[in-house]
Amino acid sequence: MSHRGKRLRVLRDPFVVAAPAGARIRTRLQVTAAEAAVLRQVGEHLGGLAGKDLAVRCADGNSDAQVKAYSRRFRKQELTAGSSSRWAGAITRTSEDSYQLRMRNLKAEVQSLQTRVKVITERLARPAGGEDDQGRPGYADQAERFAKQQRLQVLSARLAACEATLGSGRLSVCRGGWRLAHSRHHLDDADLTAEQWQEQWRAQRLFLCADGEADKAWGNETIRWNPNTLSLEIKLPAPLAHLANSRFGRFTLAAPVDFPYRRAEAAAQAAGGAVRYDITYNPAKKRWYLDASWKTDPSAPLTLEQVQYGPVVAVDVNVGHLAVAALTSDGQPITAPFTIALELAGLPATARDARIRRAISQILRVAADHRCGAVVIEDLNFEESRIQGREQQDNRPRRGRKGRTFRRSIAGIPTGQFRDRLVQMATNANITVVAVDPAYTSRWGAQHWLPTLKAQFHNQLSGHHAAAVVIGRRGLDQRAKRKGERVTDPHQRMKRATPPHGVARVGELRNPLGGPSRTVAPGLIKATAVQGQRTRKDSRRPSRDGSKTEKPNRQTSTKATQDRSGPPTIADPLSRRV
Repeated sequence: MSHRGKRLRVLRDPFVVAAPAGARIRTRLQVTAAEAAVLRQVGEHLGGLAGKDLAVRCADGNSDAQVKAYSRRFRKQELTAGSSSRWAGAITRTSEDSYQLRMRNLKAEVQSLQTRVKVITERLARPAGGEDDQGRPGYADQAERFAKQQRLQVLSARLAACEATLGSGRLSVCRGGWRLAHSRHHLDDADLTAEQWQEQWRAQRLFLCADGEADKAWGNETIRWNPNTLSLEIKLPAPLAHLANSRFGRFTLAAPVDFPYRRAEAAAQAAGGAVRYDITYNPAKKRWYLDASWKTDPSAPLTLEQVQYGPVVAVDVNVGHLAVAALTSDGQPITAPFTIALELAGLPATARDARIRRAISQILRVAADHRCGAVVIEDLNFEESRIQGREQQDNRPRRGRKGRTFRRSIAGIPTGQFRDRLVQMATNANITVVAVDPAYTSRWGAQHWLPTLKAQFHNQLSGHHAAAVVIGRRGLDQRAKRKGERVTDPHQRMKRATPPHGVARVGELRNPLGGPSRTVAPGLIKATAVQGQRTRKDSRRPSRDGSKTEKPNRQTSTKATQDRSGPPTIADPLSRRV
């Protein structure tokens, strides 16, 4: 496979993906019929106030900061009479968040329409079935050109309407979701009855959200969870104070409330910080849930320099499956790469999320088995392809069955969802996530690693597994080429002779918390390459004159197990889990 004559773009440096800035956990509420009726009545009352406030916020438009602050203060004062000051603050904050989200979506739609109109306009200027002076082709025939002219008119009209809405700043936001509202007219396609849709619509428009306060008891004054007594209290709005069953207008649930997952973290946060609580209802399961969320430290477990001195797990994300490979610190596969099935097409959001979680759990289990401190993934971003749609300008298929298959493939790769969920779960497992440039991973994997992997393990391995190896080596700051193809320059080997700060030497595991070091088991240490080792070329041979035996012929050879020399020290990623 030769690609001479083509200029390859410069690869971006790998980077550590930022850890989540917050945490969110959920538990089920065991409520009676009377308690459920009170929760629904409070949610509907606050939901009505939230809908009115959102309508006023959308009518105000996109104003400056001073006018926006004055508007929110005025709206909060009006809402306080029908609820409380804290409920009103949560409602106005939610209205602002909804408005800003809709504004971002509208800007993205305008950008996509502008790109499509530009591409079609430029191509319509070229002759049909021919090329312009610079060799750029036009449309294939007059029929396709006419269809694109009609499409240009539709896109231009949509662009004009979106730009007018964006300029005025008066947006339209649907509480409950546009998708659910649209399904009201297509109940058969949504597999819902009118009663089921009405129940879902009411559940989506409930408002039971309370922002946390660090200086209040247990981090929240409106919805308060006590980790000692396992009680949940809700401060009722003023018009519904007669429903209270506790002092100071509070409603307390009879059953204990506890979080089965990360309970200690939630209790510690409630004792010394702010915690936000959300109460939601699932009409399909007839269940009430409590969500607790708070801010966390977004620092990653390991730095990029520390990651490159330990084993890693590399993942190649594809349509319907993941290719996974575990690599040593010198870029060699530890075991045979394998495939994790990830079929997401046609599944609801909850099922897709569950399958992504299951796949990530398998990846993290492999990382724990091989003592890997990081998971390396590609920094995939199909934003440009999604923006251009059918009007993309590259050489990928865009028309007919191939074009539809390509766009369906792009939409089926869970790049953003997989990456966000992986970072969340890996951070909880004290594992770092590293993103690398995705360019040429499949090409170079098939060129340099696929034959070797098949010969070393089995013939069922594909180019996706070879691409995973290249992804892992790129995260370790190594080239895609295998050993023997190129040896790193001497000055680069000297640069890596000294380990970074916090990395233990061979046979030693350093405690990052400042404690005493301990000895590492010999099986956990990977021997590094020996440069300049003298080896015997051949045995003694007779002299040219036959009188005596000459000294053995020795030659100096350079041995390397990789394309660059490995460091004389190694970092055990589990040293940070003290």
